[in-house]
Amino acid sequence: VGMEKTPRAASVASTRCSTMSTVRLTGFTGHPKGERKTGLAVGMDKGHVLTSRDLKPKPSYRKGKLNKRVAFVREIVREVAGYAPYEKRTMELLKVGKEKRALKVLKNKLGTHKRAKAKREEMSGVLRAQRTK
Repeated sequence: VGMEKTPRAASVASTRCSTMSTVRLTGFTGHPKGERKTGLAVGMDKGHVLTSRDLKPKPSYRKGKLNKRVAFVREIVREVAGYAPYEKRTMELLKVGKEKRALKVLKNKLGTHKRAKAKREEMSGVLRAQRTK
């Protein structure tokens, strides 16, 4: 079958050729994109030419960052209140060497695998600190 003479086939063919020849792959989709817009209404780099401004970071980007005061308060609370029963059980399991069982207990208690892994690391860090004392 020969090359069709439809506009769609021509655009696909030209896109394929331009993709193969250029190595300007940016973004997550894999589509080639230029550094600047062309000022034209059509094409891969279509759009009005603009100068990019340097914006200061949004306050929401700080979300989740640990504050010194918050860390201090949490440390005092941990010192006064101690560990929860499930945390104590986890530390016992880690002492015996049952890492996987500890992870299962934590996942059941905390809900997600990610939180369970973080808590297991925290508990093993506490055990390490106790051993060094």
